[in-house]
Amino acid sequence: MTLKVEVGQEAGWAVLRVSGEMDLLTSPVLRQRVHDAVADGRRSVVLDLSDVLFCDSSGVGVLIATRRLIRSCQGRLRLILPAQGAVDGSHVNRVLAALGVRRLFEVFPDVGAALDEEATPLSA
Repeated sequence: MTLKVEVGQEAGWAVLRVSGEMDLLTSPVLRQRVHDAVADGRRSVVLDLSDVLFCDSSGVGVLIATRRLIRSCQGRLRLILPAQGAVDGSHVNRVLAALGVRRLFEVFPDVGAALDEEATPLSA
C-alpha cells in the first residue's frame, strides 16, 4: 500500500491529511510534505493521521523529527488520532503509546478540535 498526503490550509494551520501505511518506503513522503510546508512559512501544522492503517518505527521517526523541526522554528504541531476508528481506534495512537512517546504530542480527536484554540488535547 502507498501513503497519500493531502495538504490544505484551515484557520491559519497547514493541515496534512495522511492515509495509507507509514513504513520505511513511504514515510519519506510525509517527511517531504512537512518540510515543504515549513519551507513555505507554515509554522502551525496539523497531521491528520485518522486514515493511517499501519505505522512502523520509521513512521514514528518521521513524527518525532516533525516535532523537532516544528519546535525548532517555534511552531505548533497537533496530531489527529481518533480514539475510535476502523478497528478499535487509531493504529498510530497504539504504536506511539506502546513506545512511550505518545506524551510528546498534542493529540486531538478530529481536525475541528485541533483548530480550536480553546480545546484541550486528549490525555496520553
